[in-house]
Amino acid sequence: MHPGPTAPAAPLTALLEDFSLEMTAKDVPALERARETLPAGTRVNITYLGNEDLAMRLAAARAVKAHGFVPVPHLSARRLGSRAALEEFLDGLRADGTSEHVFVVGGDPAAPQGPYDDALAVLRTGLLQRYGVRRVGIPGYPEGHPAIADGVLWSALRDKSAVLGRHGLTGDVITQFGFDAGPVLDWVERARAHGVEAPVRVGVPGPAGVRRLLAYAGRFGVGTSASIARKYGLSLTNLMGTAGPDRFLHAFAQGYDPRRHGDVKVHFYTFGGLAATSEWVARFRADGVSAR
Repeated sequence: MHPGPTAPAAPLTALLEDFSLEMTAKDVPALERARETLPAGTRVNITYLGNEDLAMRLAAARAVKAHGFVPVPHLSARRLGSRAALEEFLDGLRADGTSEHVFVVGGDPAAPQGPYDDALAVLRTGLLQRYGVRRVGIPGYPEGHPAIADGVLWSALRDKSAVLGRHGLTGDVITQFGFDAGPVLDWVERARAHGVEAPVRVGVPGPAGVRRLLAYAGRFGVGTSASIARKYGLSLTNLMGTAGPDRFLHAFAQGYDPRRHGDVKVHFYTFGGLAATSEWVARFRADGVSAR
């Protein structure tokens, strides 16, 4: 059983050093506002959505770089229609100087739209390093995946870590977000036991309305029982309210032990609220206690 919600300042501060967050191509206008609060060099993941095209994805990566941040474009394996489409995207990133960091995920479609069934298939092509990629993020699922068995998830995580090592690439594991720190801490410790040594970026929902948080949780199979909701500060009876991740962060920091959990940082899912999340993080880091 993990300790209660009051965390010492030092571990919490360490977890929030070099935090990352994500955005969509449509969030580019919010970058100007976020620039005022995000530290220079912050990693900004750029999602790969089905309703965006190549030009939008490349423009978003360029904007992130132009504002002084590190772009981490996503590659959604099952959305890639062909090897040529993958190479076109990677070539565009290389031409713009935004190909060094990427995040590779299987993606939402139940059936692949091209030759890649999963993220591992993309990693095995050898194309990433050929186009200048040096660091690759891969996903982790502390509460499982609604369509993939746990054993398959662990096997895939081990295989992807091994492939990155063989190709001379460094990497991070970015977890799906959750509301309960306990299962996430347990999962990170299990990942280390499985031989996964890469830094882990723990997914945390940025501040958002309760209705939106619950909708995303349902979509990704994240547990939202009444007890978990109360821990996080969600009110299942007041869907018009808002919630921030301060309770989760305090609980996680108190349970975090570098000797057992290794290198761990925080990754914020912004849910379309890039500027709001960046401002929340700045306030939270400044007072070290609460951003409510």
